[in-house]
Amino acid sequence: MSYTSFTVEIDNKIATVSINRVDKANSINNVGWNELKEIFFTLSVEPTVRVIIIKGEGKHFCAGMDLGALMEISQSYQGSCEARKREKFSQDLQRLQDSITAVADCSKPVIAAVHGACVGAGVDLISACDMIYCTTDAYFCIKEVDMGLVADMGTLQRLPKKIAPGIVAELAYTGRKMMGDEAMRVGLCNDALENQEELYKKARSIAAQIAGKSPVVVRGTKKVLAYSQEHSVKEGLEYIKIWNAGMIYSNDLMEAMGASMQKRPPVFED
Repeated sequence: MSYTSFTVEIDNKIATVSINRVDKANSINNVGWNELKEIFFTLSVEPTVRVIIIKGEGKHFCAGMDLGALMEISQSYQGSCEARKREKFSQDLQRLQDSITAVADCSKPVIAAVHGACVGAGVDLISACDMIYCTTDAYFCIKEVDMGLVADMGTLQRLPKKIAPGIVAELAYTGRKMMGDEAMRVGLCNDALENQEELYKKARSIAAQIAGKSPVVVRGTKKVLAYSQEHSVKEGLEYIKIWNAGMIYSNDLMEAMGASMQKRPPVFED
């Protein structure tokens, strides 16, 4: 897979997606948004991939949306009809939202490894990930308020389901920076590591543990967790009952039981 704004590597069932616009602090341009959607659609159905790490090359994770992309979008509105201009804006925004949603809807667990700046659209991106690890000197910023915008690609919808809504409100209203150690303290990040080397080591270790589990069970667990976020406990229990009734009798169940009895690591199909 070859892209202009990202690199993708697959090794031992783990896909590493790196934002690679170092000269632009890994801000994402129009081409990059299309690539992000394509990458996660592809990895979602790639049988040799069981878990995904997303990180940034260079000094930062992601500085948000490339300002050039904003200019391109704004300049694309032609004509005098206000309704058509607004319709075009809605279509463009839907395209950007769909790119972030592709991360959230990916069938495989997605781990964000954040260092340096995670700003604006970068926060939208990590909000769509399953787990977040960071360095202590990383910082997170919902920058849209300082740009005269309401964050519109998922931060305000997804982040309150990860951390206390009051914390999200403070960040969204003030645009202040939240450092890595605070992000861990409030529950945004699973862990805050001292440096990038330790960060990637930890992300890779967690990914390797997940990759060693039944891919059918991991994908099912992600589905059930996502469903439970949007529904009541009663509805969630009904959903898992139906899910397991349809999926529990897999080869992976027998392999897991056999491996446990034989005291060996299980080997699961892709």
